[in-house]
Amino acid sequence: MSVLLPTTISGSLPKPSWLAPPEQLWAPWLLEGQALIDGKQDAVRLALREQEEAGIDIVTDGEQTRQHFVTTFIDALEGVDFAHRATVKIRQRYEASVPRVVGPVSRPRPVYVDDARFLVGETTRPVKYQLPGPMTMADTLADEHYGDRAALAMAFAEILNDEARELAAAGVSVIQFDEPAFNVYMDDVKTWGIAALERAAEGLECKTAVHICYGYGIEANISWKGGLGSEWRQYEETFPVLAASSIDQVSIEVANSHVPVELLGLLQGKDVMVGAIDVATNAVETPEEVAATLEQVFPHVPVEHVVPCTNCGLVPLSRDVARAKLRALGAGVALVRGELAG
Repeated sequence: MSVLLPTTISGSLPKPSWLAPPEQLWAPWLLEGQALIDGKQDAVRLALREQEEAGIDIVTDGEQTRQHFVTTFIDALEGVDFAHRATVKIRQRYEASVPRVVGPVSRPRPVYVDDARFLVGETTRPVKYQLPGPMTMADTLADEHYGDRAALAMAFAEILNDEARELAAAGVSVIQFDEPAFNVYMDDVKTWGIAALERAAEGLECKTAVHICYGYGIEANISWKGGLGSEWRQYEETFPVLAASSIDQVSIEVANSHVPVELLGLLQGKDVMVGAIDVATNAVETPEEVAATLEQVFPHVPVEHVVPCTNCGLVPLSRDVARAKLRALGAGVALVRGELAG
């Protein structure tokens, strides 16, 4: 895409209230059977229209066809027991009831490929599709088979690569792997996390991206971030290895975060998806605030490598707030483009 500062979103959008209860993660479906299939597709159409009207250049399905960014994919795999769950601490900060790995994991059939084909067919804009990252998948399960997080993550990486290749063949322009676990297990990122991520993206001819923010705007994440200090310098450890990786784009939260903006300079050569929309508040940014967030990045990341984005997924917010934030992102980028054009 040749447009300067191409806008996108990092992941989820709120679902319509007729499809799932609003403002919650793991929200149950309110429809069944064919009505659920039709409802998901209608929700995707709505998500596309809202993005297009807001001026989003690289669109997604807003994750309207999945309940959760990790477990919906895992649900389609063999070797995982969803019926007899276990409680684990996710990202070392909150407990959740999760599936158990009870045997070798495998993908008997494509998971999102049909949904991706539908998405591509509903828009003329480039499409981005999100997949969970292998490290984050391993961190969102109770492993009772492999006994080695790196081995489990690499098994997931091979499965993800098969899925990603089929998504690219279906017309997807960008495949993004969501790796919030990269902000928690710094040593593991360097020893096996990057290798697993690169295995997941191996051989893809489309653009590849990784999203490594500090999480949804939920209370557990907000409280955790409150204890990280006045500067969030964890990225000093992960950015150099990401810069040396084969991944094309890196998604970072910047708006209202404590990430020292100069650290973005460590991602030399990468496209940086700059989070200019705070997902942890209902307050809607003004276009001027969005522009200011982006402009502080330009001394550290060449403008041609900046991809304006949201900090994270918007699913915990109301649809009205999320829609307004999308419009603020589009309007703020339009201001910056105008300034750069002179």
